[in-house]
Amino acid sequence: MSRPRRFVTLSFGFIAWGSAVLVMGLFVALLWDVFAQGMPLVSWDFLTTFPQDGGRGGGIGPILISTAGILLVCLAVSIPLGVATAMLLAEFTTENPRLGRWVSRSLDVLAGVPSVVFGLFGNALFCRSLGLGVSILSGGLTLACMVLPFLIRATEEGLRSVSHSHRLAAAALGFSKMSTLFSVVLPLAAPGVIVGVVLGLGRALAETAALLFTSGYVPRLPTSFLDSGRMLSVHIYDLAMNVPGGNRPAYASALVLVGLLLLINMAANGLMSYFLRRHITFL
Repeated sequence: MSRPRRFVTLSFGFIAWGSAVLVMGLFVALLWDVFAQGMPLVSWDFLTTFPQDGGRGGGIGPILISTAGILLVCLAVSIPLGVATAMLLAEFTTENPRLGRWVSRSLDVLAGVPSVVFGLFGNALFCRSLGLGVSILSGGLTLACMVLPFLIRATEEGLRSVSHSHRLAAAALGFSKMSTLFSVVLPLAAPGVIVGVVLGLGRALAETAALLFTSGYVPRLPTSFLDSGRMLSVHIYDLAMNVPGGNRPAYASALVLVGLLLLINMAANGLMSYFLRRHITFL
């Protein structure tokens, strides 16, 4: 190897490793800061009790329940719609490519729309036009609109990654197109669906602006999906920006949020491994 080429190779390797170390360092620094500031306050009482003194004391019990309700609505709406749309794009637009192009372009635009615009849209449609009010249901439906592009794209890629030979083998056995899709293709594309769900949950858990317009920020225990509820990310924002002396509980709430994200990712990895083991004979 000539000296200039060797220099270029070594330089590229140094830059690549340096970039990787920098990214890992930023991640570790972020986790350490949140852990060091928030861990002394995290306890079972913090996770189960009501906020007190504007959030300076007490816990985040009602906020966690509201967060779970909003995410439940979001997933219940976005997963069926996202999977169905991905099936349309991956399996049924070959005869009408113009429709596929328009849907794909619409998804690209939706993925780049600012969250505050989704919040205004959700407030106008769900809260006012449909009469749902500022509620957990309105917040969950708004988040579903936000995560749909990510879920659809990931599921579509998963469906397209399934080898065409599997479809041909199913057709040779007498499977209809729909039977092939649900019995063969979709199970093999399950890892892609899981990736889309994880990406969507990551964005949903971190969302703040859209929920200020749709689900509200009252830190009370909701009794139904039509009650307003405070998302965990909204709670962190309120403590950090509007509550003097709320930094410590804000860090503790942020640590809980990071823990939820890590648990979701671990569960997703476990599900992906399960589906890969179950359908290894198709691969």
